[in-house]
Amino acid sequence: MLKSGRMVEGRLALITTEDNRKAIEFVAYNRSNKRRPQDRTVATLEHGWVKESAERIKVYESVPKKLGTVRVCSVLQREIKEAQNILQMEEILK
Repeated sequence: MLKSGRMVEGRLALITTEDNRKAIEFVAYNRSNKRRPQDRTVATLEHGWVKESAERIKVYESVPKKLGTVRVCSVLQREIKEAQNILQMEEILK
């Protein structure tokens, strides 16, 4: 990559060779692009979402604190029930 005029990130180290001479060693960092497919949104909930990746089902909830503990708990229960129903419907429709 250096010969083609590109910049290369890496580290330099001062090493001792077998015949006790000092040498500079360059080791390039492995900067390969590790792209993974985007998660598929299964459903958008009132306070979050349900997504599906290759290996997992993800549920995200963000409920405002100002609702109070009792209402937050009831909202979480309701939203989880809704997410369960959506996932069951997805399974039936496949």
